[in-house]
Amino acid sequence: MSIMNLKGKVASYLQRLIDEGSPIHFSLIDPDKVTDLEILQNVATKLYRSGSSAFLVGGTLGVSKERLDGILEILNDYPIPKIIFPSNVNLISEKADAILFMSLLNSDDLYYVIGAQVAASFIVKSMKLEPIPTGYLIVGHGGTAAHIGRARVIPYDNAELASAYALAAEFMGMDYLYLEAGSGAPETVRPEMIRTISRVSRINLIVGGGIRSPERAVEIVRAGAKAIVTGNVIENDTERALKIIEAIQNLRVGY
Repeated sequence: MSIMNLKGKVASYLQRLIDEGSPIHFSLIDPDKVTDLEILQNVATKLYRSGSSAFLVGGTLGVSKERLDGILEILNDYPIPKIIFPSNVNLISEKADAILFMSLLNSDDLYYVIGAQVAASFIVKSMKLEPIPTGYLIVGHGGTAAHIGRARVIPYDNAELASAYALAAEFMGMDYLYLEAGSGAPETVRPEMIRTISRVSRINLIVGGGIRSPERAVEIVRAGAKAIVTGNVIENDTERALKIIEAIQNLRVGY
C-alpha cells in the first residue's frame, strides 16, 4: 500500500489483516509528549520496520492543531496508515488518512457519546478523512481519559457488563470496540473479559492501556483481540515496544 494510496482504504486494509489472522498493532503517538522530531523519526522507523500496522495519533490533553500537523508530516514518510485518535473536535487534521470516529459509550456526558461527533461530522467530511466507526469503552483504571470523558468505568472483573456494551455497539453498526484501560494503567484489560466479549459479539476488539510485555500482548490477542495499542511503552522503553510488535506479528490467529 503506497503512501499516496491510503485515503479511503484504511478500513479495507485493517479488515484484510483480520481476515488473514494477522493481529493488528497500533503505535500510539501523543504529539504533546514528542519533544524532539528527529527522535520521533528514528522511533517511527523502528516501529515500522518491526511490523507495526498503523500509527494512531492523539492525546487527551494539550494537543494543538499545529503540533498535530507537524507529527503527521513526519509520519507520512511511512507507507502505513496514519489514524487520528481524537480526544475532541480540535484534534482533527487533513494530513491523516483516517479517524477513529468514536463514541464514548460509558460516559455520563452526552457530549462524548454523540455531541462531539455531530460537531466533527462536517469537518471530517470536508477533510476527506475516512471514518472508522468505533465504540470506546473505558475499563478498570481509566486514567485521564475516564476523568475527562466523565466515564462510569467498567470494573476489570465485570465482563458481563462489558459484553452488553459490545453487543450494543455491534447492533448499532460499529465496526470496532476499543477497550481502554487508560494510559499507563497498572493493569491491562483482562483476557477473561476479552474472551467473554468474543464469545457473544462479533465486533472487532481493540485493546489498549497498560500493555508492557510481549507475553501480555500475546495473551490478549489469543483471548480474542483483533488489535492492540501501545503508547507509553513506546515513549519509555522503545526496545520493549519493538519486542511486543514482533511477538504478536509472529502469531497467526484463526478468527
